[in-house]
Amino acid sequence: MRVFFILTAGILCLLARGPISVSAQRGGMFLGSREDPAIAYATAPLNNAVVEINKKLQDGSAQLTFDGRSGYLRSALDALDIPVDSQMLVFSQTSFQRQRISETNPRALFFNDRVALGWVRDGDIIEVAAQDAKEGMVFYTLDQRPVDRPRFQRVLTCLACHAAGDTLGVPGMLMFSTTSSSGTGAPAQSVMTDHRSPLERRWGGWYVTGRSGSVRHRGNESTTIGGGRARDLASVTGLFDGDGYQSMSSDIVALLALSHQVHMTNLITRVGWEARAADPALHAPFVAAPGEERLIAQMMSGIATEVVDYLLFVDEAPLADRIQGSPAFARRFAATGPRDAKGRSLHELDLTRRLMKYPCSYEIYSDAFDALPPSAKTPIYRRMWQVLSGDERGDRYRSALSLADRRAIVEILKGTKGDLPAYFQNVNR
Repeated sequence: MRVFFILTAGILCLLARGPISVSAQRGGMFLGSREDPAIAYATAPLNNAVVEINKKLQDGSAQLTFDGRSGYLRSALDALDIPVDSQMLVFSQTSFQRQRISETNPRALFFNDRVALGWVRDGDIIEVAAQDAKEGMVFYTLDQRPVDRPRFQRVLTCLACHAAGDTLGVPGMLMFSTTSSSGTGAPAQSVMTDHRSPLERRWGGWYVTGRSGSVRHRGNESTTIGGGRARDLASVTGLFDGDGYQSMSSDIVALLALSHQVHMTNLITRVGWEARAADPALHAPFVAAPGEERLIAQMMSGIATEVVDYLLFVDEAPLADRIQGSPAFARRFAATGPRDAKGRSLHELDLTRRLMKYPCSYEIYSDAFDALPPSAKTPIYRRMWQVLSGDERGDRYRSALSLADRRAIVEILKGTKGDLPAYFQNVNR
């Protein structure tokens, strides 16, 4: 049988670690091989944003321009349609370029719904992670030296960190909150974070611009910020030389969005890989053994519950106060994505008691979600309807999702998600 049973276990080489102790909050994880014939991570044809731009670079319809200390950064962002207002700055030395990263030379990260990019000033490369339709996160580098025909090169070495327990066993993203070793000789402590993490535990080792109200996060714990200076920063101007940086912000709302997106993309990859690795039809000449299809269905139902809990923000850590970030990021982010007949979108933000106005992940529109095999997508939709219809009576679900929330989510999905099953109807209880 080719069933890989669930085990309970616990940002971008982009995050190869130095002397750091890591603690993660995990769900189940993929235990099969990434070179399973149904996956073939290293050799399968790819479908992601970097593949698209490489084709344009090859045929000359797109170009990258090298510009001073930023190198190819600005033109790479433009080519990949990554907005500058998504910039976040991390000064913890949690990248394989860590020797160049410091409080006065932080690493800049940028992202959209499909791809994330990391840049270190005076670094040798730009790092890119693209969400592939079937293969999970695929990692690329772009040499930071002027050449006639620059091109993103695929790399597999990032998998040493980016395909482990912290990423659910699949090629994925990481987001750590790192506390300083404070000169004691003890290792720094890194904790995986996502939208389930209390704000008080997030963003150690990051600059954070914007206001978190009465809640104090771990960001901005830096010697560049004097003890008498407010921790709520409007800008990082004056904390370090800005030459080469595209912005002097590290927006709190962008950090919140990425905190959600990192684990969501890993979950989507994992459920797709589990379904493909367990499918006898993708492993000829094997055929299903007696009872195997039932076992596969049980396994996928269990994984679907984990995916749906996160997709619907069931265990999201509540915001105790209003979050105020960059108007540019929040305005643009909220305007992204499809809208229903009433003009509502799953990208709309709340930022007073939770991240999203309508608690259903916008990653449901991703190519990776759309490409999920039926054995993965069917139980996900079935479980979503159990929760959204009110059939699920558990206290966690009732406290997380009001009737108005569930009704709005279903109406938005009916108006924007073409493959939504017909049994998604009006919600009345």
